[in-house]
Amino acid sequence: MYICNDCPRKCNIERKALTCKGEGFCRMGENPVIARADLHMWEEPPISGTNGSGTVFFSGCNLQCKFCQNEKISRGKFGKEITVKELKEIYIDLISKGAHNINLVTGTHFLKAICESLEEPLPVPVVYNCGGYEKIESLKLLEGKINIYLPDLKYADNTIAKRYSNANNYFEIATNAIKEMYRQTGNYVIDENGIMKSGVIIRHLILPRQIENTKRVIDWVKENFKDGEVLFSLMSQFTPVKSCNIDSLNRRLTQEEYDEIEDYLFNSGIEDGFMQELSSASEEYVPPFELGDYIE
Repeated sequence: MYICNDCPRKCNIERKALTCKGEGFCRMGENPVIARADLHMWEEPPISGTNGSGTVFFSGCNLQCKFCQNEKISRGKFGKEITVKELKEIYIDLISKGAHNINLVTGTHFLKAICESLEEPLPVPVVYNCGGYEKIESLKLLEGKINIYLPDLKYADNTIAKRYSNANNYFEIATNAIKEMYRQTGNYVIDENGIMKSGVIIRHLILPRQIENTKRVIDWVKENFKDGEVLFSLMSQFTPVKSCNIDSLNRRLTQEEYDEIEDYLFNSGIEDGFMQELSSASEEYVPPFELGDYIE
């Protein structure tokens, strides 16, 4: 057990075994808890490739977004507690199945265990897939262990960040974190087979009725990175969740909203990256969190 201040929440609480009631914002104990581990085909093309990304979904989250499609694991405490040794074994098994990388999804609150699990280098790149709400000090502990950073940049408007994710100063924290991620990895590298080996992909999910927020995110990326430095992934897959009681999040994007952002991105001059089709807004893109072979 240890006193946890690993994320910007700075809960300063003692992380114990999962059998305790679970304190702090993430409500998780010290040992990692995973909800799914499998080859995953629904990431960006250079991450999923042809074989799939060896994705490990951690339970719990330091954001708790009102619109989270993975709320079953981010807030529902679904999953199984494992040891660091078992986590390493999962990595090796996924690699043996042909995974192009090991993709750690929302693992910020298990930073200590992740660092321990990566003490020995893996034969494939390691992806740190997070919500962007990261402490610089914590990211520095990952330096040399993470090859690819896959952060969200959810909000440029902190008022929206507070309302939707209860995250104060999200924009300042996330943009500083992304700069640190880029410092560690440098310009993105994609091999001759189209598989990413290192670098940063900045993700942004377009939210209904929040088009100006998306435009400001695009502006920031354009103003802070040159061609060839980072990849930008603009996602249109927003799907309302039944548990969300915020009226502004009760529908998917309209064609008009999508077209406006598509034009804005094109006119921004950003060329390195991806933009999802509007048809991506579907429940079929939510992974089935049913434990599975690794965590029965």
